[in-house]
Amino acid sequence: LIDCPLMALLEVRDVSVRFGGIVALDSVSFEVPEGAIVGLIGPNGAGKTTLFNTISGLYKVDSGDLIFRNKSLLGQASHRIAASGITRTFQNVELWPRMTVLENVLAGYHSRFQTDYFHFLRAGLRLPGTRRLERDAKVKALAVMRYLDLEGLADQPARGHPFGILKKIELARALVSEPSLLLLDEPAGGLTHEEVDRLAEQLRRLHADFKVTLLVVEHHMNLVMKVSDRVVVLDFGRVIAAGTPREVQTNPRVIEAYLGTQQNGAA
Repeated sequence: LIDCPLMALLEVRDVSVRFGGIVALDSVSFEVPEGAIVGLIGPNGAGKTTLFNTISGLYKVDSGDLIFRNKSLLGQASHRIAASGITRTFQNVELWPRMTVLENVLAGYHSRFQTDYFHFLRAGLRLPGTRRLERDAKVKALAVMRYLDLEGLADQPARGHPFGILKKIELARALVSEPSLLLLDEPAGGLTHEEVDRLAEQLRRLHADFKVTLLVVEHHMNLVMKVSDRVVVLDFGRVIAAGTPREVQTNPRVIEAYLGTQQNGAA
């Protein structure tokens, strides 16, 4: 693990989100230091995925602010947030099953394209500049797939592969846009014990190789504690603890709210 830099890449400032009369996030505040791996944990229903959806622009903030590279994300459309350098994976794998693995990964490159009227006109006419962009995108996508041992599946449909492979395809789609901040929503969900062990090594490796900051929601406590520089704990939409993995593991509020209910090492 590394010492977390002082500069915050993402600042979550007193964020509250309500659905009707239900409070999903209640004045949540924490920072994601640039270059760090931050684990976000908590019991089911604590608000972890809600926070991811809020950062991604899928949910609106009722109060508070989200600051990324010193600029507010509030009011920005999801595709603008992705273009700014934030990408994510999903708790349930979201792929186009009839498209090839390569086509699914290439979809993650769209945020790097200038999608104005003239771009679509150039694309429709197959002008040289557009063809060059498409070639560059394919080279980048294949490089990321090679890194994740997916290159041999490039021309195969995305459907029908083991769940672990589908997770890697989604990860490749997120990485191909060269994000500054990657939000991973339960990357170990549905994986075997051996696959989870390999995932821990993979996350540390891609964090270093891609120089990407990671914010990871995960239920596997062992994975979180192995890879995280800092851990934030949510319970009923509130932050109840934040600190190093060791500090969080020994925090009485965390033990009472979360760890004490788990006997199998999962969080």
